[in-house]
Amino acid sequence: MGGNKILVEDKETKVLLDFGMSFAERDRFYSDPWLSPRNERDLLEFGILPQIEGAYIFDQREPAIEGVLLSHSHLDHSRHISFLKEGTHIHLGEATSNIIHALNSISKKGFETDVSHLQFATFRTGDKIKVGSFEIEPVHVDHSVPGSYGYIIHTSDGSIAYTGDLRTHGPRPDLTREFVERAAASEPVAMISEGTNFGGAVISSEPQVRKEIDSIVSSVDKVVLASFSYGDIDRLRTFYQVAKENSRYLAISLKQAYLLKSLSRDPHLDIPALDDPALLIFRRAKKHYYEWEQELLRSPNICTATEIRALQEKVILVCSFLDFKELIDIRPEPGSTFILSQSEPFNEEMEIEYQRLMNWLDHFGLPMYHAHCSGHVTPNELKRAVETIKPRQLFPVHTEHPNLFAKFLSKTTDVRAPQKNVVYRI
Repeated sequence: MGGNKILVEDKETKVLLDFGMSFAERDRFYSDPWLSPRNERDLLEFGILPQIEGAYIFDQREPAIEGVLLSHSHLDHSRHISFLKEGTHIHLGEATSNIIHALNSISKKGFETDVSHLQFATFRTGDKIKVGSFEIEPVHVDHSVPGSYGYIIHTSDGSIAYTGDLRTHGPRPDLTREFVERAAASEPVAMISEGTNFGGAVISSEPQVRKEIDSIVSSVDKVVLASFSYGDIDRLRTFYQVAKENSRYLAISLKQAYLLKSLSRDPHLDIPALDDPALLIFRRAKKHYYEWEQELLRSPNICTATEIRALQEKVILVCSFLDFKELIDIRPEPGSTFILSQSEPFNEEMEIEYQRLMNWLDHFGLPMYHAHCSGHVTPNELKRAVETIKPRQLFPVHTEHPNLFAKFLSKTTDVRAPQKNVVYRI
């Protein structure tokens, strides 16, 4: 699931729809930090990187890829652009560009993360992109990270609609509806669609999540701990609003603060300002701080575990599992609570980490609530979208259940479950 790398060729032009890392494929052979790939050839050996002649920076042949269309910044869609040839044009939304450059600044440097040699070309909905024989329309969609787009790709044989990742139950369903309408108007010969939730969909919207979180926080008179993806700006906004409504501070990590600072340049995003009096920036105890962290440490709203301990009834503290060692200094008082606001574990490694999390919660007497809204469309909503778009062929991607996907939509259109490294003509 994920790791989207889709090569589309028309006449002499080749473009990639996303170029992400498949965590599942990588985890089959590697376990960081004890067993990590030495270089890009290790990844080629196991098919984690596909064999594409003329695509990679280490390939001496003439460049073969004229551009990459990134749907959004999640690593399963973007991480492997680092291997593409110097000067490769990466077409992406402005928010996605800001996030990727922010992540590059704060990530551990290595051959899998450096994107400094690439050419980034940003756009917004309404722009038209010309790449060789392709004319491309990016259309915003709602997903769990800002700057997410679907694409309508006009080829010499008709249009292709690519969903990227999208949903209709987030805070901006109107964005996804616009993509569906514009895709339908293009009368596509093919549609490439995500199908993440075919293995089990939870019907919960972002407004419902906010209501659930508010109900929890309003009933707690001690510290509230919360865990969610630092890139999920919608969820950060939800917790920020709940914190203000309950006369609490929202304490975020240095990494989240750096991302907010990077996104603050985009006037189209409704995000809290770093100097907002309702925000605190939580500093973990460390011997050494990176340069980007040192810059944030000069902020007047920096707080430490000792200060959180003194403000327990006034704070919602956003903390990942890596921050849990700070609980020894925070000493959550009886009546404190933990909110898990992200997907539950779905593989063995995540199950092991989840059990460690439960051990910490048990030790400190922290009950856990789960309040989450998926970033992906539900099967029934996708079916309605396909019925509106009416593609001649439908290719499911980003799913662990392609056959289920195909059977569910078999009476709607011609569904073809794609195989790795197989060419399909449309």
